[in-house]
Amino acid sequence: MSDALPPLTALRAFEAAARNLSFAKAANELNVTPAALSFQIKSIEAHLGHPLFRRLNRAVELTEAGRALLPGTTQGFSELKSAWSSARRVNDHATLTVTAGPAFTAKWLAPRLYAFAQAHPEIELRFSASLRVMDFERDEIDVALRFGYGPDPGLWSVPVIAERITPMMTPKLAETIKNPADLIDAPILHDDSVAFLDPPCDWNAWFQTAGLSTQPPTGLRFSQADHAIDAALSGAGVILGRTSLAAKELRNGLLVAPFDLSLETEAHFRFLCREGSEDRPQIKAFRQWLLAEVENCQFLPKVSPTIVSDGAAK
Repeated sequence: MSDALPPLTALRAFEAAARNLSFAKAANELNVTPAALSFQIKSIEAHLGHPLFRRLNRAVELTEAGRALLPGTTQGFSELKSAWSSARRVNDHATLTVTAGPAFTAKWLAPRLYAFAQAHPEIELRFSASLRVMDFERDEIDVALRFGYGPDPGLWSVPVIAERITPMMTPKLAETIKNPADLIDAPILHDDSVAFLDPPCDWNAWFQTAGLSTQPPTGLRFSQADHAIDAALSGAGVILGRTSLAAKELRNGLLVAPFDLSLETEAHFRFLCREGSEDRPQIKAFRQWLLAEVENCQFLPKVSPTIVSDGAAK
């Protein structure tokens, strides 16, 4: 029995048939005839010297050799697909795929993306707003904007926006809230999206920092920060809001932040891309545009744009 690998087409036929446990489904997936697929399966079995499938009446099942071969074959084709996609992206300067959280996308990025598109008509921008931490290779992502602490091993990282958290409300509601103690009887909105921050940046922490010995009142709770901001805009209550997400509303006077007292956290937004891809034309253009937008945005505490690769942005 030779140690030489069988032809790639035969391995591909085996992987599809083993994954589907059906020659017919595998043939359809690979866009070949059942006879052609069966020939490839027989050729790889002959190459191995052992059967890989047991042919049953209307089904197939893997032999012990087939079960041994399947995991590595599946992983191998996955790696090949990823490598091929990476190689294609190296020479693709016309598209840019960016992912960010839904709240940051809706409240900060989306209103500004038209300006980027106008400045760079040569770049096709694709956006994925998701709380899922996407994989750069598997999901074919070029840039990620993530909020948190890091670290981000293996990625090129630069901090872009720090965070400050303070009470926000409509101007009308602010007429009745002149000092922190007035919040004790005010309608309070809770943004649970910051529950992961350590130390906490919630209403309990703000009340303690303000010297209020009582517990904050209960109120509506939101799992998404942008939903909490929208509720505050409607006049439903006071939100302990993140300046990064409410900058537009604060600038336009739709919300006001009447107190100088705010909570700060080391969590921040980072611009992330694969190491070695940071100077690709479309990635560099988007980074430069983003940093310029942050610099010109009111109400945003700035962070030093220190580049940190192979680790967290500090």
